[in-house]
Amino acid sequence: MNQNQGGNDARHDDDSALTDFLASLIDYTPTIPDELVEHYLGKSGFQCPDVRLIRLVAVATQKFVAEVAGDALHPSRQCKARQSAVVKDKRDKQQKDKRLILSMEDLSKALREYGVNVKHQEYFADNPSTGIDPTSRDE
Repeated sequence: MNQNQGGNDARHDDDSALTDFLASLIDYTPTIPDELVEHYLGKSGFQCPDVRLIRLVAVATQKFVAEVAGDALHPSRQCKARQSAVVKDKRDKQQKDKRLILSMEDLSKALREYGVNVKHQEYFADNPSTGIDPTSRDE
């Protein structure tokens, strides 16, 4: 077999796999809505009438967000993700649902690894319990 012909077969397989993948995007409904992706692509100066490309960007964005969130919450990273104890049943206070809280500090560290530097204002509340007590407000 000619080496050039082997390269053409591999290229044909790649092209058909890409064609099949793009065709599957027509029936796929991504987590990020098409309108939102179109809005931000439009703000950057990119206009595309092909819904497959819009959905490809949505899938890539979804994957990026999932990877960053996973890296920020990964237990071996010694992150400061705190667990919140939420009582499920008022009658049984011993039964608790443990939820992770992703802090801005953890998210910033994970994003920094991807080359995204996040800075927030000093007034930014990084703690869910931070804020004004509603009973102490003047009305």
